[in-house]
Amino acid sequence: MWLLDQWAERHILAAQKKGEFDSLAGIGQPLQLDDDSQVPPELRAGFRLLKNAGCLPPEMVERKEALELADLLRSVREDDPNFAELQRRLTLLELKLRQAGVSTDFLHGEYAERLLGKISEES
Repeated sequence: MWLLDQWAERHILAAQKKGEFDSLAGIGQPLQLDDDSQVPPELRAGFRLLKNAGCLPPEMVERKEALELADLLRSVREDDPNFAELQRRLTLLELKLRQAGVSTDFLHGEYAERLLGKISEES
């Protein structure tokens, strides 16, 4: 065991003996662990810290913004002066997402249409 691990273990055991963990929320209940089996082991701790802090990866922030822009574009008429700017921003975001390796099918509703078609075929 590394020196730092031994030091941490010693402090944890001392705190347990003092009863400092007895009043924590969820005591005696099973832990609810996230399924992080698809995340490389060396990235799991960092991803968990970011998730608990409420931070999203840049691709997810851009994905969220793209969805908001797509919804806004559906509510704006094409002759509106803001339509061209919104369309340009959405196109730029879509290109950035594709460059990051994120599929942009969610913007076009192609998946939903295919799924509905598949369901209607089976009925």
